[in-house]
Amino acid sequence: MAEAKADLASISLFRATPAQIEETRRRRWPHLGGTLSLAEYITRDEEMDVLEHAKEGKMITWVLAPREDPTTLDFMCACRTYKRASLVAYTPSSPSEPNSVHETTSYGVAAVFTPPSKRGRGYAGHMMRLLHWVTASRANLPKFPEAWGTPPEEVADAGGALFSVLWSDVGEEFYRSAGPGGEGGGWEKRGAVSTVWEVGTEEGNDDGWTWLTQEQLKGLWDHDARLIRKELESVLVKDVLYEVERPVALVTCLPTNGVAAFQIPRATYGSNFSMAGGFWGVQSSSNPDTYASWSVEMHHPPPTLIVTRLWASEGTFSGLIAKIKQGARRSGIRKVELWDLPVGLRGVAEKTGGRSFIRSEHLPQIVWYGPGATENVEWVHNEKFCWC
Repeated sequence: MAEAKADLASISLFRATPAQIEETRRRRWPHLGGTLSLAEYITRDEEMDVLEHAKEGKMITWVLAPREDPTTLDFMCACRTYKRASLVAYTPSSPSEPNSVHETTSYGVAAVFTPPSKRGRGYAGHMMRLLHWVTASRANLPKFPEAWGTPPEEVADAGGALFSVLWSDVGEEFYRSAGPGGEGGGWEKRGAVSTVWEVGTEEGNDDGWTWLTQEQLKGLWDHDARLIRKELESVLVKDVLYEVERPVALVTCLPTNGVAAFQIPRATYGSNFSMAGGFWGVQSSSNPDTYASWSVEMHHPPPTLIVTRLWASEGTFSGLIAKIKQGARRSGIRKVELWDLPVGLRGVAEKTGGRSFIRSEHLPQIVWYGPGATENVEWVHNEKFCWC
């Protein structure tokens, strides 16, 4: 006989115990483990969890469980959050004033999973609605619905977010409908645009460029974060094409604290793949503000080089993309993909053979907890570096 659906007031969101964390991995493995054995899948997660992007409480696993038995292994569903250093820029009232840029906290949401035996009861949607109450500042949330009982307990290392992001593989509406007060007001889609290039056979020399190893990329992220902040301070909204017509705020995650670095070990774990020369990025020798980093997508063979961060102008983009394609070609990769290329560079990208399209998977979605509505907030640098 099918298990009866639990009353919403009788369940809540809890920080997972170590035993519950292992149970989440055992549940996901048959569906998401790929070629890894169960032991390898569990070990991979354990090794990822001690990397800089996740350690010291930045990564938390959450479970939806009965209030009367919160540590049970028979919980309804689970997810993970990653706490991230971020920036928010508020546009000024006067065009002669700079944007007001502030450091803030955001969360990346990942590993949302309900076992088949508990699907069809609305548990995952309710978990996502409750998740706002442990990640955001509660002063920025609506009244907690009486039908849900009492709010989840506040948890050390969590809370205080101004926004959170996720990447949906189940369409847009599921997460959009999961708001903190009920239906609607959840995560909204932004910039699900991919640009792809076939690598081709053209080869060039390395004059004027420096190839970057994983270790060398560590020195790039602080420089990258400074450039992002400088951009947010000086950008004139009226002069730039954004997905949001007149944003009241611009937000971005930062690549520091291991966020961008995580993409490489996560993508290559359990494989023998390595980029030629061990290079995962490239930078102009004469213009250090022209650079790119990348990872690989091997889930759907053949592998694709995924650009995780890119900084270039219209004048330097063509040269940079040529070096990225060269790095891919030397590693036996035939395709390059970049997420959410700035609108101002798409014309140049097309001239270099790039083809842009709207993705149907890995849909970037964002929810905003600050003043105003999510629909009026622009997610800047919505690239693969912050995926989780």
